[in-house]
Amino acid sequence: MKYKTLVKKLNLDKKSFVEIQDAVKNAESKTTGEIEVAVTAESAGYAFWELLFSVGVSLVLLACLFPLANQIYSWLCSVFWGHQPWYLPAFYLIVCAAVVLVLYILFNIPAVDSLIVPQTAKVQAVNSRAMRYFAESGVYCTKEHTGILIFVSYFEKEVRIIADKGISEKITQDLWNLIADELADSLSKGNAKDAFINAINRCGDLLAEYYPAPNDKENVDELPDGLVVLENDRWV
Repeated sequence: MKYKTLVKKLNLDKKSFVEIQDAVKNAESKTTGEIEVAVTAESAGYAFWELLFSVGVSLVLLACLFPLANQIYSWLCSVFWGHQPWYLPAFYLIVCAAVVLVLYILFNIPAVDSLIVPQTAKVQAVNSRAMRYFAESGVYCTKEHTGILIFVSYFEKEVRIIADKGISEKITQDLWNLIADELADSLSKGNAKDAFINAINRCGDLLAEYYPAPNDKENVDELPDGLVVLENDRWV
């Protein structure tokens, strides 16, 4: 999905990005923790499942056509000159190829794709993509290992909040999961800006409780603030 398409689906404008960035800055001003926020169109391509279902449906159709072989052959002979033995296998091959192609294109439509991809595959893909961005963004290597990643995957409608090891020593994952569930529920209602800001504030308050900002030294901002939109060219 292109950047503009994803942003439009989330109903975000330039002002929204500024407000989200300000929310991150304000939250981080109260804590030594770092908050990274990212959203992606989808966490995987799922081409395997799309092709698998396309081929599967094609094979089912082929099985249904086998009992009609005599009728199909008679029809082919009435349409084309002569009686050629290759008419029938050629017909089956063309039908199968056409069905696979049409269904593969159809299954690339997000609304249809979401119906054929197993939920377990989606969850695994989001987990992997979130962990990958956790490493790519540098959240894992802050000075005190007190960074968290708020990660949203639009297609899968999944949210992950990943905390570095310094935070996990004091704050259980269950608390982050509660905030992630609230964020997912708020996003489903269509107001992405408020949903992100509320989640950022909740995370900031939790971090400030366990990792307050120091009074005797500068609170260094180690990661860029704001919402990062990860592009995916697969959807248009």
